[in-house]
Amino acid sequence: MWKFRTMVANAEELKTELTHLNILPPPDFKILNDPRVTRVGRFLRRTSLDELPQLFNVLSGHMTLVGPRPTSFAATTYDLWHTKRLEVVPGLTGLWQINGRNEMTFDERLRLDIAYIDHQSLALDLKIIALTFAAVFRRTGE
Repeated sequence: MWKFRTMVANAEELKTELTHLNILPPPDFKILNDPRVTRVGRFLRRTSLDELPQLFNVLSGHMTLVGPRPTSFAATTYDLWHTKRLEVVPGLTGLWQINGRNEMTFDERLRLDIAYIDHQSLALDLKIIALTFAAVFRRTGE
């Protein structure tokens, strides 16, 4: 997946040292004012420009505009009911980007991903795209 680098090169190694600052239940990991994010990275994330290179993934057919967001979690992270989200091509945006983003638990996001898969339509995609632009403009869920 194409994306601008927004963290220092050894961010994954530093994660173990910063686990005590995690504000989300596992498997998620989020730190307020994450020290691993570079100065340019903060700007890219705040403006959602870090997502822009993913348009190359959409154009190459490896992603869609709307669908479950790709994750970096190992397959063992998923319960059996979660795996439905892995059966479709990931998307640049989806239901959880417009419904709370990082404020939702892993299971809540998976429920939204599966609801999207079950109700997929052009009308829903257009609504999600419009609401994504609004969320980016309002800078909600950073």
